[in-house]
Amino acid sequence: MAMASCCGSYKEYDIRKRNPNPKNSVLLVIDMQNYFSSIAKPIIPAITTTIALCRRASIPVIFTRHSHKSPADHAMLGEWWGGDLILDGTTEAELMSEIGRMPTDKVVEKTTYSAFRGTRLEEYLAERGVEEVIVSGVMTNLCCETTAREAFVRGFRVFFSTDATATATAEMHEATLMNMAYGFAYLVDCDRLDTGLFGN
Repeated sequence: MAMASCCGSYKEYDIRKRNPNPKNSVLLVIDMQNYFSSIAKPIIPAITTTIALCRRASIPVIFTRHSHKSPADHAMLGEWWGGDLILDGTTEAELMSEIGRMPTDKVVEKTTYSAFRGTRLEEYLAERGVEEVIVSGVMTNLCCETTAREAFVRGFRVFFSTDATATATAEMHEATLMNMAYGFAYLVDCDRLDTGLFGN
């Protein structure tokens, strides 16, 4: 792997093109919770469009919800973020109403960045023959990126949304997209999904 120059755009690395296969993929909507509303609200149109496209293609939608019940399950997040954690049972821990979760949609409860760690998500997907995951939600460089990396190393094909993910700064968002395109995921956005799934 050649060393790349710094300060480039993720578009330099967005050279692998592929469309999700609706027959064996799922959409992961990561942590669209009230706690992250200031970061998440700008991408609600892209998130709801992504969800609608996947539902239209019969792709199951799985939501994750990050929260902590007690200091015992804070692990390294407690050391890193101190008291700034999402407590279960609070309004901040609930999924945003604007995202349109349906009662039949699965919700994965997690206590760390990865949606795979301690959640049995991998087993759930394997039991259903899922081979591909589409990653959306917040935060791009933390829970979304960590989940995408873990999906890749566990053998899932990863698609990572550029417009239905968000984080605290444009620089961090861009950095993750560079990482994803370079070594982990096919990049998609609402237009690419629409074209890839329906040929529009």
